Amino acid sequence: MIATVVWGTGNVGRAAIRAVEAHPGLKLTAVVVHDANKVGRDAGELAGTGYNTGIVATDDIGAVLATGPRAVVYAASGDVRPAEALADITRAIAAGAVVVTPSLYALYDHRSAPPELRDPALKAIADGGGSLFVSGVDPGWGNDVLPLLISGLGSRIDAVRCQEIFDYSTYDQPDAVRWLIGMGQPLDYQAPMLMATVPTMVWGGQIRLMARALGVEVDEIRETVDRRALDETVTTRTMGEFEAGTQGAIRFEVQGVVGGEPLIVIEHVTRIHPSCAPDWPMPPSGDGAHKVIIEGRPRIEVSVEADDEGENRSAGGNATAVGRLVNAIDWLAAAEPGLYDALDVPLRPVAGKLGRSVR
Repeated sequence: MIATVVWGTGNVGRAAIRAVEAHPGLKLTAVVVHDANKVGRDAGELAGTGYNTGIVATDDIGAVLATGPRAVVYAASGDVRPAEALADITRAIAAGAVVVTPSLYALYDHRSAPPELRDPALKAIADGGGSLFVSGVDPGWGNDVLPLLISGLGSRIDAVRCQEIFDYSTYDQPDAVRWLIGMGQPLDYQAPMLMATVPTMVWGGQIRLMARALGVEVDEIRETVDRRALDETVTTRTMGEFEAGTQGAIRFEVQGVVGGEPLIVIEHVTRIHPSCAPDWPMPPSGDGAHKVIIEGRPRIEVSVEADDEGENRSAGGNATAVGRLVNAIDWLAAAEPGLYDALDVPLRPVAGKLGRSVR
């Protein structure tokens, strides 16, 4: 059994606790929290497992790492605190742990990451013998292993398009939705996630990963952004009111240009209510989906819809990101210490889980 720590108990951390508990080769040994109100509470309570695990949350990361855990699922956010997240992650790697995380966008494709992010990770690996794998859903499997797998079914590949189409009123991070993405803000508000170069920072690595696997060179990466205002004031179940005239939907693309044409494209269509921008792509059903479209012969379209925590598509997406990471731990633990990406780490059948009940 691989001793595994979950660091953070938000949207991703809750799913990580459940995934580690369900994995037949992993043993949950500690849960690290930042909120003092969570210290001393059972991991099962925090994750909504329906049972107590016997592991109580702590904020003493030094004591946790001193026990020498073999793996750490780092689930704390890196969106607005990338320097702190990098420091936490390298600390765990230097302690000898395999670290899996979705929190450092620039390291999804570590080969193109800036030295100020890549070098500390490599130093921690050299010093402590740990490893790092950074991935998620989008960015993550929705625009690396899934499109690449599907591309193998075609005889001719003309273009690859990956889409995330979601109603973000289901996303349990109000600050991120209102301030990072700008929902409910005036259309002249500069949402940090939509500022020039930021989409490329987040998703550019995925473009490069796909290009490398497909054997092509990317000439450049371009961005397009479009925003729509709400025609009427709407009230959402989880995030309250969004006023008419404020941002109600965004659509952007990160385009990998090959031979002068955008042939590898990651597209996001995000709404706060389905009434906004009805002419833009809609999910096949429910509140959201991840899609891959392979233009070529044959034309292939695949849609993935995941639900968790009360049929919530956003929670389902988080759970698949966690599944990708947690299910990679045993492979990483058996591999040499190193900095890995999605082309290195295989997506494998989950042997030993079929029909398995944790409690």
